[in-house]
Amino acid sequence: MQNVFVYGTLRAGEINDIGAAAARNDISAPTLIGAATIRGRLFDFGAYPGLVPDDAGIQVRGDVYEIDDELVAVLDEIEEIYPGVEGLFLPREVTVEVDGMPVMCRYYPVQREAVKGLPEIRGGDWVEHRRSNAR
Repeated sequence: MQNVFVYGTLRAGEINDIGAAAARNDISAPTLIGAATIRGRLFDFGAYPGLVPDDAGIQVRGDVYEIDDELVAVLDEIEEIYPGVEGLFLPREVTVEVDGMPVMCRYYPVQREAVKGLPEIRGGDWVEHRRSNAR
């Protein structure tokens, strides 16, 4: 088991909902540990967001799940992570706080160069941003 911080389409109810991804692949359902934030800058790629870690940035909201190790391969596929290939998303480790407790998580930020010219999501919450733009 390991933990993952999700901030975009992998969040519950979104197009790549982490629970639905597990179910489609007959993998144990992820367990929500709680909400957390990461300092960074969040950008709108249209159908999904991209997070650039930045200590001077805003608090980007997401959720932390405990997941079965098998689910990592599914998440990597969704985020187009392939061995030996530099893609848009980069699997990384980060420590976040959930209810005042530090939790080490895998997460998927994007390369800084990839966000040039894209609109920034200044509120720091992809779900809220997507819903307010869908009206």
